[in-house]
Amino acid sequence: MRHFGHISPTVRKDLFHQEPAEFTGASPSRVLAAALGATLYSPATRPALAADIRKQAGRGVVSMVLCLEDSISDADVSAAEENLVRQFAELDADEAELPLLFIRVRTPEQIPDLVRRLGGSVRRLAGFVLPKFDESRGIAFLEAVAQAEAASGAPRLYAMPVLETPDLLHLETRVEALAGISRTVNSHRERVLALRLGVTDFCSAYGLRRTPDMTAYDVQIVAGVIADVVNVLSRADGTGFTVTGPVWEYFRSQQRLFKPQLRRSPFLEEGVEELRTALIEHDLDGLLREIELDRANGLLGKTCIHPAHVTPVHALSVVSHEEFCDAQDILRPERGGGGVMRSTYTNKMNEVKPHRAWAERTMLRAEVFGVAKEEVGFVDLLTAGLQV
Repeated sequence: MRHFGHISPTVRKDLFHQEPAEFTGASPSRVLAAALGATLYSPATRPALAADIRKQAGRGVVSMVLCLEDSISDADVSAAEENLVRQFAELDADEAELPLLFIRVRTPEQIPDLVRRLGGSVRRLAGFVLPKFDESRGIAFLEAVAQAEAASGAPRLYAMPVLETPDLLHLETRVEALAGISRTVNSHRERVLALRLGVTDFCSAYGLRRTPDMTAYDVQIVAGVIADVVNVLSRADGTGFTVTGPVWEYFRSQQRLFKPQLRRSPFLEEGVEELRTALIEHDLDGLLREIELDRANGLLGKTCIHPAHVTPVHALSVVSHEEFCDAQDILRPERGGGGVMRSTYTNKMNEVKPHRAWAERTMLRAEVFGVAKEEVGFVDLLTAGLQV
C-alpha cells in the first residue's frame, strides 16, 4: 500500500517531486509508525464491516481500528467479537490490498481469545489497540499480545497503547504515571508501534468538551498533558515513540461563534473557493488547524472517526518542497561538523546541529507521504484526494 495510492499514477506524477513509497505490514516499525496517517475507527458491530474496510481502502485509508471498547455498548461485546471473526474470514477469502487493521479490545483476556478464534485470518491483523493504558494494566496487555502472537504463529502483532487515564491527567500523579508508562512500553519496545492520546477521556474527567471553533490545544488542561507526554515519551534522542494526534469529533455544520480559520487566498489562487466553503460547512477548518498544531507539538498521524477527515490529514502530512530542501541541506554528509547556512528558499536560517533531528523526522515523513512539487500546495493535494 502507499499514501495517495488511490489516485491515478498520472495525477501523482503531477503532484509529487518524490512520490510516497510503498509499504506493507512487514515493513520496519519506524516506517509503519510514521505511515499510520489518519487512523479511521469503526465500531466492530457494523454488519458489512469487510465491505466497509475495502471501500475505505479505495479512498486512501491505510490504517483502521475496529473497536470493541467505548464505541459499542457493554451488551454488544459478544456479538461484536463474533462479527469480527466472520468479517476477518471474509477478508481473508481474497487477496485484496487492505489497510493495517487493529482491534481495540477492553481487557487483556480478549486478545488471545480473539486470535485463537480468528484462526488463519489473523494474518490480516496488524495488532491491538490497548485502552486505559497505565503501568499496571499495560504489562498484562502487552504480555497478552506477545503470547497471542507466539501461539498463532503470526509474523508480528503490534500494540498501540491509548494514554487516557485520570492519573495521567491529574497533576499530582502525572509524573509517576508517565514514568510507569515509560517503563512499561520500553520493556516491550519492539512491539509498541505508536502511542495514542485519548483526549475525549481527558476532557471527560473535568466535564469539558471543545467546540468545533477550538482545537485540543485551546483546552489548556489537555494541552498540558500533551506537552508532558511528548516530553517524556517522544524525545528525538532515539528513546522516543511516535505519538499520534487526538480525535476530531465534528463532521457536520454547527452554529459558529468565531470566524472560519481558513484563509481565502489559497483557494482563490487555485480557483476552488467552493472547496473552502465545503470545509467550513463541515467544521473541517478547525480540524485543519489542529493537524498543523499536532505536528508543531511533536505528534504524527491522527485518530479519525469519520472518512471525511482522512484526506485532510494526509494532505497536510505531505512534505513541502521547501521543507524537503531544508532537510536535505541539513543532512548533507559534508555538513556533519555543523555550521549554519541560508536556506535554499533564502527565507530562513538552517543550523545543522540543532535542526538535525527535525530534518531526520522530515525525511521519514517524506518517505511515507511523499514530497510535493515546488508549485504544489495543500489545496492541490486535498482536491486530488477528494476527487476520487
